[in-house]
Amino acid sequence: MRNKPAPETQADRLSLTLARLLELSGWYPQLDAPSQARVRGEMREEAVPAGGALCLRGELPLHWYGTLEGLLKWAVTSHDGRSATLGGLTVGSWFGEGTLLRKAPRSADIIALRDSRVAVMPHDTFEWLHRTQMSFNHFVLAQINERLHWFMGDYAAHRLLDADSQVARALAGLFHPWLHPLGQKHLQASQEEIAALSGLSRQRCNAALRRLRDAGLLRIEYGGITVIDVEGLRGFGERF
Repeated sequence: MRNKPAPETQADRLSLTLARLLELSGWYPQLDAPSQARVRGEMREEAVPAGGALCLRGELPLHWYGTLEGLLKWAVTSHDGRSATLGGLTVGSWFGEGTLLRKAPRSADIIALRDSRVAVMPHDTFEWLHRTQMSFNHFVLAQINERLHWFMGDYAAHRLLDADSQVARALAGLFHPWLHPLGQKHLQASQEEIAALSGLSRQRCNAALRRLRDAGLLRIEYGGITVIDVEGLRGFGERF
């Protein structure tokens, strides 16, 4: 019987090694030993500086990614400079499978909101897992389904909800058990970063954070925020 990975610590959640990310994932522990060895041997790490792009809209997909450290966002920028944020990518999250399966150019940018590190799986490795590993396909299918459900709710939220609810939803999304499996109570995210994830101006986001604090849902602290009531945030962000 394969040993269970040791429980992750707060330090693990903020910065993972590639081996630790794989151990804590929902798919890697289900592989047999030779398959695990192949995956480890074919993956690498990549650093993305704050403000830098891991990948850009229009590029052909070449990799699948997992977040090791930092914070990234999905975003689409128009030709006139307007930007729409689709979501955040925290430590422990895997992303990029939809574009690989579609075999089409990327439809969004992945931008680092702070200095970040990502695990990089080549397209060929992803395709081999997709062809041969049923447990991997179950994970990918479930993740795509969860992400689609989240995006549908986000689409509605940005049209039906006020700023407070949009910020609450963006924060609650960082605790999604599938998309952000290592979500911690304390988020090392600046108010500017939270504004970017919420798709709001910094001023509107800061005012919304204060109101969420006054409602007892979170604490605003130096270097980030601590979420007190995750379920309360989820409910606040789904009031439609």
